Amino acid sequence: MGEPNHVVTPGEARTLAGLFRERVKRSPDAVAYKQYDQATSEWVSRTWQEVSEQVARWQAALQKEDLSPGDRVAVMLRNCQEWVIFDQACLGLGLITVPLYTDDRPDNIAYILKDAGAKLLLLGGRQQWKRLQEVRERLDTVNRIVTVQAVDPGEFPEDTRLKSLDEWAPEGDHELITRDVDPNSLATVVYTSGTTGRSKGVMLTHQNILQNAYAAQQCAPMGGEDLFLSFLPLSHTLERTGGCYMPMMVGAQVAFARSVQGLAEDLMNLRPTVLISVPRIYGRITSGLEEKSGFARFLFHTTVSVGWHRFEHEQGRVGWHPKLLLWPLLKKIVAGKVTERLGGRLRYAVCGGAPLPPPIARFFIGLGLPVFHGFGMTEASPVVAVNRPDDNVPASVGCALPGVEVSIGKDEELLVRGPSVMQGYWNNEEATADTIDKDGWLHSGDKARIDEQGHIFIIGRIKEILVLGNGEKVPPADMEMAITLDPIFEQAMVLGEGKPYLAALVVLGPDEWKKLAEELEVDPDSSEDLYSRKVEKALLERAGKQLTEFHGYAQVRRLTPTLEPWDVDNGLLTPTMKLKRALILERYSKQIEAMYEAHSKR
Repeated sequence: MGEPNHVVTPGEARTLAGLFRERVKRSPDAVAYKQYDQATSEWVSRTWQEVSEQVARWQAALQKEDLSPGDRVAVMLRNCQEWVIFDQACLGLGLITVPLYTDDRPDNIAYILKDAGAKLLLLGGRQQWKRLQEVRERLDTVNRIVTVQAVDPGEFPEDTRLKSLDEWAPEGDHELITRDVDPNSLATVVYTSGTTGRSKGVMLTHQNILQNAYAAQQCAPMGGEDLFLSFLPLSHTLERTGGCYMPMMVGAQVAFARSVQGLAEDLMNLRPTVLISVPRIYGRITSGLEEKSGFARFLFHTTVSVGWHRFEHEQGRVGWHPKLLLWPLLKKIVAGKVTERLGGRLRYAVCGGAPLPPPIARFFIGLGLPVFHGFGMTEASPVVAVNRPDDNVPASVGCALPGVEVSIGKDEELLVRGPSVMQGYWNNEEATADTIDKDGWLHSGDKARIDEQGHIFIIGRIKEILVLGNGEKVPPADMEMAITLDPIFEQAMVLGEGKPYLAALVVLGPDEWKKLAEELEVDPDSSEDLYSRKVEKALLERAGKQLTEFHGYAQVRRLTPTLEPWDVDNGLLTPTMKLKRALILERYSKQIEAMYEAHSKR
């Protein structure tokens, strides 16, 4: 796939804008991006040259703003060509991009824009601008707000900063600008949650990201014949490095998926060769593929079993077995039909952000779909380790990337060092010193072991951090403390490890519960009323008010109350008054299952 000399090296690129310019120069007429056009209901392609012309057009608009190299500019869009065009237009002018999640809470968006000192904000359109109305007065560092879709000025209070893209960006021919900036200067500040409520800005340089993308593409051959399906948000560093800059580096195409709901159809229509995602999405795909009827189910499980043995045999871990003779037939009547539903061309399905459950890995690999589990951190640009086609141990997160050092420190903590480790946290020297030691080791917070072949196995976390199914990390203890600031909540336990969203178990104070019951006109002595959706909704609202200081994805969506206190006597608290999480999870397993049951049936 693709000639090695077709890859743009970090030395040739120097900066992320230099990478783009070099790709345009080498492949001007090759398709760069595919995007779905709602108006025509068709997929529309753009070549690298056409994208370059748009980048130059946007740069002409940016130059009319009061911006200097080093200034921060923010983007809050769903994955689309405009995201990449804006990013490249800014990088070429020496500006620093700050990506925002489209579904983040307005309060957190306002905090990030203020903390970063962002001077310009790019939005999608009406819906996003409507959501930001409640914090509009707090966006005082922002001098210009641009919307990709026009917003009706009559619907909102007038804001002279607001312009639609069409009126902001001038038509006509413009020259692409690639300023000569220091390769070790900041390219982006990416906000990620830590062990405290407020997000921290991870400072990544041009070379941090270029070195990471270059090392990652060395792990598996890729080139111009590849098509990446861009699905994870581009505000997620895994998607940005792996699904934006790496394809640019190797000359591959990128198609922007429409939605979670349309993923199955997009896989069929676009037939990607590379998919980078998180366990939750792979879990969603598997739930729609497994056969239901008796014999078909038996045949399906036989295929997975034989396919898994075939994989282990090819990896040199088990011997040959006569059942492998069945594989050509099983592939034709079972596995092949499944892989066709995923487009039939998938060569690399990369999974990161959170642990990949072994049954999901076995399912995909058994059907002949190449799944590669990896590990990363935003602070490492982000990929630290990944499995390779010729060395795939799915229970591990693979071996470290070329040029990346890993070590096991105190408390079995995984330490990382190398050219892709961040400069530090924006405006937060204390947090930086806590995360990167004097020898340059980045402290991951994850417990790990490394085998003799260099495979890394993540075995737990130093601090109690929940990793959601989409890879986002949240600090449960800090959230629990915040929730219990409301007097109705005497105790709280936040959960969601590997789940699609956060839920909570809460112990209610009897007096405050009676007051709420009276307000809601329910019987305080009725367990049926206590567990009603009406009460849950009211409690969720109160808990939510205590969590406004936390990141947008750190919100509790389901909640189960109880009037039984957790104490030392019933074994749910330690003598030092800490929650015995494992025992509480066991005691309330049915209630927890019910909080996630509705989602799993979707």
